[in-house]
Amino acid sequence: MVAIPNEHLQLILDDAREHMEKSLAHLRTELAALRAGRATPAMLEDVRVEYYGTMTPLMQLASITAPQPDLLIVQPWDRSALGAIERAIINANLGLNPSNDGNIIRIPIPPLSEERRKELVRAARIRAEEARVAIRNIRRHAKDHIKKAKEEEHLPEDLCHAAEEELQKLTDTYIEKVNQLLERKEAEIMEV
Repeated sequence: MVAIPNEHLQLILDDAREHMEKSLAHLRTELAALRAGRATPAMLEDVRVEYYGTMTPLMQLASITAPQPDLLIVQPWDRSALGAIERAIINANLGLNPSNDGNIIRIPIPPLSEERRKELVRAARIRAEEARVAIRNIRRHAKDHIKKAKEEEHLPEDLCHAAEEELQKLTDTYIEKVNQLLERKEAEIMEV
């Protein structure tokens, strides 16, 4: 990335980059939670358990491990929460069937059907498009700031044009990163 000689314009571009990076990181998190055939603790990231009257993230109540590609093990730090954790996993509608042995909860991960794989690919595409829209919105917002700075500080036309070109390059780079993430996730989901 080329440095823009105006400090204010450079700050606008740096801010845009930071927000685009956050959008990309959010997409990574969203895609990690999509099940792709093998068990990962991220599959249970959104599960909330009613624990002493408070809805608590499962990750705060137990350690979650994937000792095998088709099995998750949930080991609560407080064994009295086992029943509530098991109910929360069932109620999360993840298509999982936990079994509680009194100490730990074993969750066998069934293989994905072709139909379910296609649903997951659609969900991944929707999340990727949301990330692209967020990145374009960041670009639009930054472009508005560049125009405002141009008017308020009476900046030269060519300087603002250079800043807008840099902004577009930045946007293209992050859109491409989103596309690459989506491509990898689709391949992972469709891999049998």
